[in-house]
Amino acid sequence: MDLSAREFNTLYLLLMNRKRVMTFETIAYHVWGEEYVENELTAIHNIMSRLRQKLKTSPDISDYIISVRGVGYKFDTT
Repeated sequence: MDLSAREFNTLYLLLMNRKRVMTFETIAYHVWGEEYVENELTAIHNIMSRLRQKLKTSPDISDYIISVRGVGYKFDTT
């Protein structure tokens, strides 16, 4: 799978914290570091969208990246 550095870092964070909700702030800090600014929310949503597309190898596979409205995202295979 071909991932950008930010996609890889985001996926790594989610995988290392399976089933735990990662807040937008945590994701942004992990991916952008000290350069994080509050308007990165759209960029986070875009990264998650691209990761979902790349992880979906078959139409019958459910999304592993789960949105937690107003909080962030989590990775769950159940």
